[in-house]
Amino acid sequence: MAIDALQLTHVARIALAAVSVSEAVRELRRTMPGLRASAVDAIDMRGETPALSLGDRDLFLMQSDGHCWSVTCDPAQAQAVVLTQRM
Repeated sequence: MAIDALQLTHVARIALAAVSVSEAVRELRRTMPGLRASAVDAIDMRGETPALSLGDRDLFLMQSDGHCWSVTCDPAQAQAVVLTQRM
């Protein structure tokens, strides 16, 4: 599943509006059932470049080869999103 510009905008809006990244993930799963979404500690994504920085949150686009997941900056390759909360 690629993420198009409209979907990425929708993800960003939800991530910004939610009280927490956990709430944002729940809302993403509800409104975009084909998209995998997770929240992880920011330390788990250290050294990676977010696709978007949204206030004190970072959004990472993820791709998979069927076995391993990796960060991508290309929405056309993205199959999932990961949100983190910076301290």
